[in-house]
Amino acid sequence: MATLLLADRPDIPAPTIEWSLLSPLLVVAGVAMVAVLVETFWPRRTRFTAQAVLAGLGLLAALLDTVRVYVSLDRVDGDVVGRGTPVAEGAVTVDGPGVLTWGLLLVFALLSLALFAERRLDGGLSAFTGRAVDPPGSGGEAEATRLRLEHTETFPLLLFALAGMMLFASANDLVTMFVGLEVMSLPLYLLCGLARRRRLISQEASLKYFLLGAFSSVFFLYGVALAYGYAGSFRLADVDTAVTSRTGGEHLLLAAIGLISVGMLFKVGAVPFHQWTPDVYQGAPTPVTAFMAAGTKAAAFVAFMRVLFVAFGGASWDWRPLLWVVALLTMVVGSLVAIAQTDVKRMLAYSSVAHAGFLLVGLAGAYVADSERITSVSGLLFYLGVYGVSSIGAFAVVTVVRDAGGETTHLSRWAGLGKESPFLAGSFALFMLSFAGIPLTGGFIGKWSVFSAAWSGGYGALVVAGVLTSAVAAYFYVRVIVLMFFTDPVGDGPTVALPSVLTTVVIAAAAAGTLVLGILPGPVLDLAQHAGTFVR
Repeated sequence: MATLLLADRPDIPAPTIEWSLLSPLLVVAGVAMVAVLVETFWPRRTRFTAQAVLAGLGLLAALLDTVRVYVSLDRVDGDVVGRGTPVAEGAVTVDGPGVLTWGLLLVFALLSLALFAERRLDGGLSAFTGRAVDPPGSGGEAEATRLRLEHTETFPLLLFALAGMMLFASANDLVTMFVGLEVMSLPLYLLCGLARRRRLISQEASLKYFLLGAFSSVFFLYGVALAYGYAGSFRLADVDTAVTSRTGGEHLLLAAIGLISVGMLFKVGAVPFHQWTPDVYQGAPTPVTAFMAAGTKAAAFVAFMRVLFVAFGGASWDWRPLLWVVALLTMVVGSLVAIAQTDVKRMLAYSSVAHAGFLLVGLAGAYVADSERITSVSGLLFYLGVYGVSSIGAFAVVTVVRDAGGETTHLSRWAGLGKESPFLAGSFALFMLSFAGIPLTGGFIGKWSVFSAAWSGGYGALVVAGVLTSAVAAYFYVRVIVLMFFTDPVGDGPTVALPSVLTTVVIAAAAAGTLVLGILPGPVLDLAQHAGTFVR
């Protein structure tokens, strides 16, 4: 029908879609749709394995294709600064930072997929409930457990969320960005409420995350409408042209920047929009928490950078003071409140808030230097990669420390973990040191990269505040290490379940990545630096 309509109107050209450049995103979305068909027609007895294998193969194929796309992008004098091009009639930009973000998201998804597929910790069942429709504690729930039912829909939901993240991070107009935001968020709302154990807390987390996401979407969409009213276009480059010309409507522009920023700050978990983030982290199934902590933050920050640098770059003196204040509040609140936490997942949630503040330092002090110096974009990309890997590894350790009721996340139950399992305690200690920014870990290089970019941009006071709050944050990280290695266990001490090869590989890979990125960060820093800046 569309072809016939276009044939009747020769003055309307057919849209041009660069399928080759978009193929990594299309592979993920296509595999997700195939997984829906598998969910419908595949026999239940082997469906879990089929879904896990299908998702794994699809993610590997998309990752290899992402490498191909990255290499194929145009080069300028042997370098790749500023490379890339808008595609799909300008709806998406395939540029260095966007494609590198695709690669990060796919790596995060592969690590998280292994946690989704873990079945050894709960007696041969996954971390997800057998039938979400059954009320917690009901006979139906007991029957589902007895029949060993599992929610295999979690795999296509993960893939759909990943496709949304990839689109969100590379969208070139505000409407496409909103579509990516919703495609990313809706599957996560469902996944948060599917925990097999402590289902009431899980369902509460799902509801709170849905309300939080609804608020952020409303703010973002209202800001998009005002930006269209100001610029007459949704395209980021067109908005930038209108902002640069400044033909009038200053109040409309400021309102658009403010509302879009509020929507984005909700997504990155910045203060004062973080209120329910710890509840969501604590209540969601831990594999989902790991995926959200790494993937959502990476996609949201890259999308936020794209909006501020590409669309509103000409109004930077208007939005930098706002980010300066939010970054300072986020670092202080995240670091101080984390000290009072007694639950490991809530502590990691407030740690995530603090890290959002550190990332905002690099964003507020955005500095694009010459090719010999680290830019704010490359520094933020490196930080997001290090933080994502360490977060997934930390939450993978959380899934293994258990008692009869499942995961035991109260800090008192982690006393003596170093004697019970030196591998788990050592890995978790390494992740904590990386979060604290201790040298020889990836976290130190990440903080140095964003702080140095902000310092070069003239935001020394904010960098000093970041260093001081990092010192405060180090207290609760070191406290956990002391608890694991130098504190006698209470009662029987922590119980460590024997994970499958999948979870063990995730923890080992995350620990190795955190250490290698701290000792030999050069190749990855060069990769982030060579990704260049955002293409208009």
